Amino acid sequence: MLVRYWQPLREMDTVRRQFDQLFDELTQPTATSVWSPAIELMEAGNSLVLRAQIPGLEAQDLDVEVTQEAVSIVGERRHEQRTEEKGFFKSEFRYGKFRRVVSLPVAIQNDKVQADYKDGILTLTLPKVEETRHKAIKVSLGNHEPNSPELNGHEVAQAQSVG
Repeated sequence: MLVRYWQPLREMDTVRRQFDQLFDELTQPTATSVWSPAIELMEAGNSLVLRAQIPGLEAQDLDVEVTQEAVSIVGERRHEQRTEEKGFFKSEFRYGKFRRVVSLPVAIQNDKVQADYKDGILTLTLPKVEETRHKAIKVSLGNHEPNSPELNGHEVAQAQSVG
């Protein structure tokens, strides 16, 4: 039987090296790196506003599709061909095709979407469908018999929709 001694410092060093390698892979872009644009999704009254950060592309290089439940943004950032005769050339820009699908928290009217692309920011205004908009509810207290078994002495709030 082989006796092995536990060496916690060696194992911790191995785990540290593995984490360092993982973080290096995540932070160092490579030729095969896949990228996707950063987004913001916010509620603005009766609509949602989706903003996507897509610098360096022209509007005709983007394909945006909107359903009632999701937004799909597809595009490609093409690599610029450069030659440097003197010195070193380094680029950390990410190139290639991307596809970003964003699920929406509420249904929207996809036939009334407004889009704007300016300074590398794609802004989509997505109007909500009528049923999902916030509606005010008027609550009234009814007078009921206090000894009623289903009420147990409590008054019941009756909701009436205010349109």
